Amino acid sequence: MHKQHDDIYLSLKKYFASNLTASEEQVNLFCNKFKVKRTKRNEVLLHAGEINPYMYFVNSGCLRIYMMDADGREATRFLVMDGRFGTAFPSFILQEPSLAYIQTIEASELLYINFTDFRSLMDTFPGWETVYRINLEKDYIASIKRIESLITMDAKERYNLLMASDPQMIQRLPSKIIADYLGISQETLSRLKSKK
Repeated sequence: MHKQHDDIYLSLKKYFASNLTASEEQVNLFCNKFKVKRTKRNEVLLHAGEINPYMYFVNSGCLRIYMMDADGREATRFLVMDGRFGTAFPSFILQEPSLAYIQTIEASELLYINFTDFRSLMDTFPGWETVYRINLEKDYIASIKRIESLITMDAKERYNLLMASDPQMIQRLPSKIIADYLGISQETLSRLKSKK
């Protein structure tokens, strides 16, 4: 039983250890703040209009944070793969109703923590605030670069950029999701894939 417990937190422990120097006891205390959730494919964890209660760490699978317009067209904002933190961020931090949905594209194993406990990690674990800030900056920069790519690059350049930075995303996820994420049609994506 204990081994299974360790396996659940293995990826989170690696994340913690690669970013912070801490004792095994500290790492265990940190990990024990997180609960486990296993989901089916395409399970919606948060609907627009709800206040987002959780920050997620993806053990395995993929989270999609997306929005929907008045005509029901979806726009993918973020894709969060294994070994990363992710959530509908504005709603989580401000504790206000979300404009976005959170969905698991694949059957996923997630670790999640509520807003109060997540905030308390800042006080409980010296250095965690710095790790959080550094990773927040990385995600923010990635988000800005993605917005810039949608404005300044053509479909082929955007596809090549994703291939270079995150090829497993293209290999693993449905074409519909990748096309939406890249801001191109599925036909264009198929054409780009076939040229490889």
